[in-house]
Amino acid sequence: MNALRHGLVTSLLLGVLWLMVVATTVAVVISFTTGDAARPALLGCVVMGLVAGLLTLFINHKVAAWVIGLALAIAFVYSPLSPIVLAEGLESSRKLIAGILLGVSTAIPLEYMLRGLGPGKLTRHVFEEAVIRFLLGVGYIFFTAIVLVPFYVMVMTSLKSQQALLKNPLDFSIDFTQGTALFRSYFELFTQFNFGQYLWTSFYVSVLTVVITLLFSVPGAYAVARLEFRGRAAFSRSILLIYMVPLIVLALPIYIVYSMTGLRNTVSGLILIYPVTTIPVALYMLQGYFRGLPEEVEEAGLMDGLSRLKVIWKITLPLALPALVSVSLYIFMIAWNEFLLAFMLLDDPNKFTLTRGVSMLNSSEIPRQHLMAGSVIATVPVMVLFLTLERFMTRGLTAGSVKG
Repeated sequence: MNALRHGLVTSLLLGVLWLMVVATTVAVVISFTTGDAARPALLGCVVMGLVAGLLTLFINHKVAAWVIGLALAIAFVYSPLSPIVLAEGLESSRKLIAGILLGVSTAIPLEYMLRGLGPGKLTRHVFEEAVIRFLLGVGYIFFTAIVLVPFYVMVMTSLKSQQALLKNPLDFSIDFTQGTALFRSYFELFTQFNFGQYLWTSFYVSVLTVVITLLFSVPGAYAVARLEFRGRAAFSRSILLIYMVPLIVLALPIYIVYSMTGLRNTVSGLILIYPVTTIPVALYMLQGYFRGLPEEVEEAGLMDGLSRLKVIWKITLPLALPALVSVSLYIFMIAWNEFLLAFMLLDDPNKFTLTRGVSMLNSSEIPRQHLMAGSVIATVPVMVLFLTLERFMTRGLTAGSVKG
């Protein structure tokens, strides 16, 4: 470890490791966007990584990033020691773009990682800071890839034709010269597979689940947080006990009861059962927020002659708006993405929810791009809703975490 705490050794080691990470990432990007195979080259990564580490260490940091980026871009295009092995016949323009991407992605982060390092012995603080910056960069790339790669593959596959998929299933590049024909799978889902009805069913089932859940959980959470009654502490601790029982264990009793009462294969049956799964978590989230609200504000309202219900309506709920939005969003996502109950209770295609409709596409008789298109349709609305209301969800989830 003491040997590593030397500016020259640290810069060389981090240069090689970071270039390996970047070369792997750029190779994946090239493969996905062009359809041509690309892979990192160990020897090229080692040589170019050593050069990048030395340049970053000894050149003025203000210009080092651009010098290294340009050098790596040129080396990538013309040198036999390229950090990435490309498929033969790749266009020169794409090769140059890949080289620039590799150079910039290597040089700028590496300049940040090695900032403050000198060629001599390093203090423990400077060495650990450089290592942490490197690990932070690797973490960003790793978790971004986990999130983006599956979604990218799903979207690109949904835009492919059956002939293109059969020709090369691993080619995720898109021919934009097709125009609106790119979206043929989406058109067919809405015209031939009734996906417009599935969207509407999922939407109003999810909205009604949110409304019913809040109608029960708001007064329940307020009672636990503010009122004194026997068994309050035990009730507060046992709210989430329902989640200790897996839903699959309850599937058979629910199916039998719904079959006997005529609720199976009805949308109203889903609207009745979904709140059962969401009310406990809503109670748990809201009671913590209500405990964090100042009691003096509510007491002032009671002293002014307001009833307890009016205090809740006019004072507590407006103050709890961030929590209500975050809980509503969380409940909506649970109901929107729920599959097990919908799969078990619905048989009529005219009553399918979106997740049930997407599962119907998982058949050898239906083109694979239709399944991917259905997955995109199911994912995008809730993703847009989440990104739009994210600030409310973050504030609502963290509020009340100190008290209660």
